[in-house]
Amino acid sequence: MDKISKYDVVIIGGGTSGCACAYNSSKLGLKTLLVEKNNFLGGLMTGGLVVPVMKSSVEDINCNYYKALVEKAKKYHAQITYKDKNDGWFNPECLKIVLDDLLTDYDIKNNLDILFETIPIKIQKKDNLIQSVIFNSNILSIPIEASYFVDATGSGEFSIMCGCEILNDSELKQQNSLRFILDNVNIDKFKVFLDELNDSEDITNTYRHDIDTNNELHFTTASTWDNNREWKLDKFLKKAVDEGILFDSDRAYFQIFSVAGSKTSVAFNCPRINNYKDNPYMSSLELIEARKAIWRLYNFVKKYFKGFRDSHISNIATQTGIREQNRIKTKYIYKKDDILTQKTFNNPVLKANYSIDIHSAQKDKSILQKTASYELPIESLMSFDVDNLYVIGKPLGADFYAQSALRVQKSCMSMGEAVAKYIRNII
Repeated sequence: MDKISKYDVVIIGGGTSGCACAYNSSKLGLKTLLVEKNNFLGGLMTGGLVVPVMKSSVEDINCNYYKALVEKAKKYHAQITYKDKNDGWFNPECLKIVLDDLLTDYDIKNNLDILFETIPIKIQKKDNLIQSVIFNSNILSIPIEASYFVDATGSGEFSIMCGCEILNDSELKQQNSLRFILDNVNIDKFKVFLDELNDSEDITNTYRHDIDTNNELHFTTASTWDNNREWKLDKFLKKAVDEGILFDSDRAYFQIFSVAGSKTSVAFNCPRINNYKDNPYMSSLELIEARKAIWRLYNFVKKYFKGFRDSHISNIATQTGIREQNRIKTKYIYKKDDILTQKTFNNPVLKANYSIDIHSAQKDKSILQKTASYELPIESLMSFDVDNLYVIGKPLGADFYAQSALRVQKSCMSMGEAVAKYIRNII
């Protein structure tokens, strides 16, 4: 295919932030292309099984896409609102269909093209501008020109291809996760087990509501091997280690949730995986070990938890839950002190209060530091090295600690929406 297609905006990555950017860009009348390497949208929300959306109290800044997503998901019975008023409890498989529908609504589809199973392979630059990109699909190579490009890859890989500098300001690493789902769980029986625990309400709680949950019973509970609080589930995990059912490392982080639109599914935010971001061989071995850990955890809950006896593994994430990989140098590097001092900016991208959240491989080294409301400037999403490139989502220009607070889904959606609006204003 020799003919060059031209767009106002090309977004590389159809995940959490990329979908938000494409939705708003096309809705604002910009000719938009969304390029996704998988055959579905949603990124970690769908392929990574990262549900529910972590609650973050936000002021109503760049939240239009999130609200539209919630309303669309309700129509597919793929959303519930939990007792803490978190309306971001989604069904990850149904969400693939929801996102297709949302991004092909009548007032969007005329301005938006979507390419699945497509990746960038060659970039043509002149001075500090991207002129064109050749994308490769399963069918052919496609040359694309655009006024602006947006890196929503989650790893910053497109920015790196463009020659952008990576921030190397910390020796710390976030642990990754490989999530999975069990089905055919008797959640009513499991509630009896949870009630017998007499656990702290902020760790273990359940909720059933005629409207919020469509009269489905939902729950959340967790345990870690850290000693910062009493984890009631840990006595079962320790016993399973003693009996050889689990490894001690399986106790590091154990968190489970019910799934919207399902009366029998339970989503696991575990096991954790060691982060070898500079060694693909070790990362690949870690995935093999993670699937072995999933089998151990499956046998553990079947033996120790009421309601899990007849359960089975129905889904293992097709994407690794990477919390931090590459952070790209931008015009303003957002810092931990900006969060703690509540620094304000002229045109904030978002306002949020999600905690500084670092998952460590070492006992008692994880950090969950609560914060007051903080702002993020648009300059932290503007590439320092390429004038017509923006970076949204996890690779934004932030230090290690600040990124740990900003990487959550609601904030990533706001970043995508803000960049679309910013480009609309300058194009």
